[in-house]
Amino acid sequence: MRINKELQEIMRDPPANCSAGPVGDDIFNWEATIMGPPDSPYSGGVFFLKIHFPADYPFKPPKVSFTTKTYHCNINANGTICLDILKPTAWSPALTISKVLLSISSLLCDPNPSDPLVPEIAQLLRTNPAKHDETARAWTRKYAM
Repeated sequence: MRINKELQEIMRDPPANCSAGPVGDDIFNWEATIMGPPDSPYSGGVFFLKIHFPADYPFKPPKVSFTTKTYHCNINANGTICLDILKPTAWSPALTISKVLLSISSLLCDPNPSDPLVPEIAQLLRTNPAKHDETARAWTRKYAM
C-alpha cells in the first residue's frame, strides 16, 4: 500500500522541519507538524495539521488542513489551505505527503496574495507588509508556541 511506503519514507527521511504519522492505528488519518520557517513571521511556532487520505490515494489528493490557528492569506479560520497541488485538478500521483508538507512549509515563507482564501489578510500583506508580519508573529506566539 502506497501510504505505508510513504510512512516508512517519512520515518527514515523526514522533510525539513516537518513530521507526520498516523493517528493511532488508522493509516488513512495522520497528524503532521511543521516548524515555522526561520525567515518568516511564523518562526518558532509549531503548527499542527491533520491529513486524511482518500481510499483511492494517490490518484486523489489527501485532504490537509491546519488545526493550529494561523494568520495567513492562504489558510482560513477552518484551517483549509489554498494550495494548487492539493486541488484535484492539479494533483499528481507522483506527489508524496513529504512533498506536500514541504510545499505547505514554503507557503508559510511565500504567501500567495493573488489567490487568497482570506482577502483581508492578502490586502494587508500587499499594502502594509510590516503590520501583516507583526500580526502573524503575534498569532504564532499566541497559538503555536
